[in-house]
Amino acid sequence: MGPSAPSDLIGISTLRGQLADNSEWRVDPARPAVIVGTVDMIGSRLLFSGYGCGFKSRPLHAGFIAQDSLLVHDEAHLEPAFQELIEAVESAQERRSEGRRLRVMALTATSRANNVEQFSLSEADRANTEIARRIAAKKGLGFHLVSDKGLNDQICEGALDWRQSGQAILIFLRKLEGVQHVVKKLRKEHLEVQQLTGTLRGYERDEKMRSDQIFARFLPDSPASRRDGTVYLVCTSAGEVGINMSADHLICDLTPFDSMAQRLGRVNRFGTGDATVEVVHCEEPGSGTSKKKSSQQQQFDLACDRTFAVLQKLPKRPDGRYDGSPAMLSGLPAEDRRAAFTPPPTILPATEVLFDSWALTSIRGPLPGRPPVADWLHGIADWEPPQTYVAWRQEVGIVTPELAAVYRRDDLLEDYPLKPHELLHDTTSRVAEQLEKIAARREESVAWIIDPDGSLEVVKLADFDRKQLEQRLADRTVLLEPASGGLNGGMLDGDSAAGGEQLDVADKWADETSAVRRCRIWDSDEPPTGMRLVRTIDTKRGNGDELSAEDSAPSPRYWRWYVRPRSADDDGSRSARREQDLDAHSRACRDWAYKLACRLGLPELEASAVALAAQWHDLGKRRDLWQRSIGNRDFPGVVLAKSGRNNLLAGLNGYRHEFGSMVEASRDPEFLRLDPDTQDLVLHLIGAHHGRARPHFPADESFDPACTDGISGELAREVPRRFGRLQRRYGRWGLAYLESLVRAADISASQNIEAARAPEATA
Repeated sequence: MGPSAPSDLIGISTLRGQLADNSEWRVDPARPAVIVGTVDMIGSRLLFSGYGCGFKSRPLHAGFIAQDSLLVHDEAHLEPAFQELIEAVESAQERRSEGRRLRVMALTATSRANNVEQFSLSEADRANTEIARRIAAKKGLGFHLVSDKGLNDQICEGALDWRQSGQAILIFLRKLEGVQHVVKKLRKEHLEVQQLTGTLRGYERDEKMRSDQIFARFLPDSPASRRDGTVYLVCTSAGEVGINMSADHLICDLTPFDSMAQRLGRVNRFGTGDATVEVVHCEEPGSGTSKKKSSQQQQFDLACDRTFAVLQKLPKRPDGRYDGSPAMLSGLPAEDRRAAFTPPPTILPATEVLFDSWALTSIRGPLPGRPPVADWLHGIADWEPPQTYVAWRQEVGIVTPELAAVYRRDDLLEDYPLKPHELLHDTTSRVAEQLEKIAARREESVAWIIDPDGSLEVVKLADFDRKQLEQRLADRTVLLEPASGGLNGGMLDGDSAAGGEQLDVADKWADETSAVRRCRIWDSDEPPTGMRLVRTIDTKRGNGDELSAEDSAPSPRYWRWYVRPRSADDDGSRSARREQDLDAHSRACRDWAYKLACRLGLPELEASAVALAAQWHDLGKRRDLWQRSIGNRDFPGVVLAKSGRNNLLAGLNGYRHEFGSMVEASRDPEFLRLDPDTQDLVLHLIGAHHGRARPHFPADESFDPACTDGISGELAREVPRRFGRLQRRYGRWGLAYLESLVRAADISASQNIEAARAPEATA
């Protein structure tokens, strides 16, 4: 905060891929920021369920995304359920009179609604040379009718017609099995082929976009785009949006009109060539209404039939092909286009009760009436089967049941959350099929199955048959040990043994300069410069007691986890790069919080509460138990807020310093002079600092070694009542926003305490 260099005026963050979440949008909430993300990444955070976030950071993400923000929903017609959801959030905030509400803007060139103002080009736009060339881009459509069983083979034959063209050929297929079939046949012909599917792990997808020579042929201004030879890119719908690529020619199966329009936008995109587009479809128009299919599937097939009909209304070119240029597509009757759209999914109502239940983020296990958010993000469409995510981590093989008694597995994932680059996803049925193959090949393979609410179960894969796995894995994440293998070219392959792929890529999370954001090393390795320790695992003893001096020598038994400051979603409470005095840290937090509140223009009550909560949020660290946990042997003479040593962090036996901080703050004379409303807010902001108090502290954490059980019990009982009062007053996202301001101030103070300066207050 304070004066910023011009290059730092706007924070830019993405919520997908290897560069996922550089934290710029949440470290300084007074700084304008642009966040780019998918429906899953943005929507899950909005609903307090952030994918890849632990329960501690979910309120932070929800508060910052939904407060004082504009949500621009691009290609809104592709996700109608999400559009209704974000409009419901906007309305809920308005009903609660939240002061810094979310604003929603839908962007679409092909709206489903009749009464929506459409974006259109002005005459001046159309006169622009570049725009005129693009909207008149030559795309000649031809149609081929085949039997269902012959579709993939027909597409292969059509693709081979271009083998001597020396051009970039794009192939689109709806089904993954079709992609795999076509890729296999083309490679048998010794052709240069690459595939792009939504099932690809993020790490390989990013690598492919950055360095794959075949994929580069489809990218504008790429040196590889000028290479000789014919190349093929075979895609599912993953290639339809979000990638600025252009092919010379296209061959594909038939999909609804909105999908076809996206596909056509990936061929001769810049209007510099003359593209041939071959559309292969299976059935005669009107025959896709089999009574054996569900109502939604019949609607989908009917949309394909209508697409076939409406595309044949395009004018014909002199060569007999239909003119599929953007200009001609936009000239088709709007009613016909809308009738041929992908049928909307079943859209579930987002109710006040659901918003309340999703906001209860400190309840980490299953909660009746709190369903996973996926169906509200995308709706329910029975032509879209359930999905499962898969990743690989060393922890699965290292953390035995004995170690798990000391190092809770879900806590490990809090310190080292799963990131998009680690994950692949596929249909649940295919994941179950491949996991069954892994179990047959390696009977001892175990997995962690992670529910959407963060709860975790350890299973032995061989104990389940395929049907049981399908039932257990829908809309969940499976974490495998690298020794199980199962990865081939970034895709799940149960027949692939370990050794040929880099399976655990958790540490391959880099910033824009390619500097890694986190790493895990063994004791014999050199600690990384500029990182702070967040976790030490004694893999041989597996207890949380402080080690004696003779036990603390470097040894491969100790596994240390580090993160780069301001880069990860870890707790960040017990360690820093340098030792920090508690009183100095508390003063710095108060100053940063108050100046931040001034920059944001908070009302005086809230500004005062945020500053006082920041000042008092670490008072519970004045406990012998806590100071021993960070290796401070000089307590009580020296009281630390954070350790700067690479020492083993001893166990706390469930003690949460935030709980002790509430005890200490409630006795402070300055606190006792506050009005009841401010007292309520201060205590909640202290208690919620690391994700608790929303609405409760678990029973095993509801104690303070410095006070009696009676006092602890009464304080713990009041926590959920206080949460309810404040959420009614500030709204779900408004309260989370205030909590997040305290956390942002703490982060900034921790990183700048060496300079011993607070930010400048600005208007």
